Amino acid sequence: MEATKVITLILADDHGIVREGIAAFCDNRPDLKVIGQCSDGEEAVAMILTHKPDFAVLDLDMPRLSGLDVIRKVRQAKSETRLLVLSISRDESVIREVFRSGGDGYLLKDGPARHLFEAINYVVDGGQYLTPLIRRENIDNKREETNALAALSKREFEVFSFLVDGMRPKDIAKLLEISPKTVDTYRASVMRKLEVDGIAGLVRFAIQRNLQPGGQPVGSPC
Repeated sequence: MEATKVITLILADDHGIVREGIAAFCDNRPDLKVIGQCSDGEEAVAMILTHKPDFAVLDLDMPRLSGLDVIRKVRQAKSETRLLVLSISRDESVIREVFRSGGDGYLLKDGPARHLFEAINYVVDGGQYLTPLIRRENIDNKREETNALAALSKREFEVFSFLVDGMRPKDIAKLLEISPKTVDTYRASVMRKLEVDGIAGLVRFAIQRNLQPGGQPVGSPC
């Protein structure tokens, strides 16, 4: 009979009761072994790179380095440890940044304990886990919208913003000190990249994504 593979874990959270609670849950599982605990981000990075666990559970808000910073540093070091963020935050922009930075999972602290075990097994097998308490399509759709806007150059984004604000091409040309023909070229490029038709299409694109006139939406070029 084949022996059960033991998954090694490191727990990083500045609340001892949270770490100890997770460790106690893991102690009841023969396939899980907590090999280290720490209370801040710098300790977490050092532990992960030293002990090379299969898995690390990271609080999002920790002293010295946040969970996001830990993910970035661990990934820069080419570590293969799988990384799960445990947080109270439901902020979708934060969740997208966790995955964009190299995180492998996102779990809410107010969810049931079984979600943690589901996440560990799923992520260790190579998947990306998002708590069932948040709809995956919301995260994926908004990530696609951000990517679409990020595809615009700085000048294209300026033209897009002014058009959505209702400015006429000749006024945009005067403001940006370019020719009206150049504005038309940028407008055509923006419409092609965002896959919309006409000024009305640009306005609908902005309204559907809650982009305020004159504002800088998340992911806009800077």
